[in-house]
Amino acid sequence: MARGNLTDEQWTLIEPHLPIAAVGPVPDLRKHFNAVMWRFRTGSPWRDLPGEFGPWQSAYDRFRIWATQGVFQHLMEAVIAEAAARGQVDMGLVSVDSATARAHHHAAGTALDPVQLEALEKAVEEEKGLQKGHTAQDGGPDDPARAERRERRRRHRARLKAAELGRSRGGLTSKIHLAADRCCRPLAFVLTPGQAGDSPQFVPVLEKVKVRGPAGRPRTRPESVAGDKAYSSRRNRRYLRRRGIRAVIPEKVDQAANRKKRGSKGGRPVSHDVDLYKERNTVERCINRLRNWRGIAFRFDKTPQSYEAGLHLCGAMLWLRSIAPQP
Repeated sequence: MARGNLTDEQWTLIEPHLPIAAVGPVPDLRKHFNAVMWRFRTGSPWRDLPGEFGPWQSAYDRFRIWATQGVFQHLMEAVIAEAAARGQVDMGLVSVDSATARAHHHAAGTALDPVQLEALEKAVEEEKGLQKGHTAQDGGPDDPARAERRERRRRHRARLKAAELGRSRGGLTSKIHLAADRCCRPLAFVLTPGQAGDSPQFVPVLEKVKVRGPAGRPRTRPESVAGDKAYSSRRNRRYLRRRGIRAVIPEKVDQAANRKKRGSKGGRPVSHDVDLYKERNTVERCINRLRNWRGIAFRFDKTPQSYEAGLHLCGAMLWLRSIAPQP
């Protein structure tokens, strides 16, 4: 068995969650799955896939089918459910954080679907209509060259947004927002452009936490949620309080000063368990484990669906190797 490939025990847990066509020859799913893992572990181009995995085009086509159908997200949820059935999931504390992934220049240039292009054209026409009535001058509002440059920039921003890419001084980046349990295993992912803030994604990440049990509804409410000062906002604390979740989030200095300045109208002082907050490092260690796969540490995929599929695949393997470790 090649390094990093699935063991027989691990494959037994994964195989039932990989769909195949109702007609036609049965493909070698295990070989294709190992090929996808190899690609994200090494960050290599699909064309450089070793011959032991078969034709690279077959493995890539299989991956795109699985990524489009959400198979990897379903697989991660299924492995978490298996861990829950074995009593290996601790929902006592869930930690939330984010990590930035630098995008390779090959990740840029994703194609927009016709619906997005039509919406973009409509926005351009509406903006042109708002500018009617101005006089045309060199470099003025109705200057054709300037209007063309504006339209080109709008299209460029729309493509970056569709690809979940952001631009900073470091170049193109994507940001991974995630929640992790006490054993440094991911529970949910949210992908945004690199310049997106952490606090607005706090609720979307927690809304994706679902731990299915043998019976009944999935468990979606942890006992406590830990986060750094970036998540200290009234909206986030109100959300946790409404759901009966204990907030382990320190207060920002300026927020504390603001509250004291308002006196009795500022509300009660914010407190959190200092000892419990020390366990927040589990999410940072989880990020380090994800970055052991070069295809996750750096983004080489043009579409956000492909990169998210790699995230869920890596997360599923972290869970799988904790309940069925390799010899």
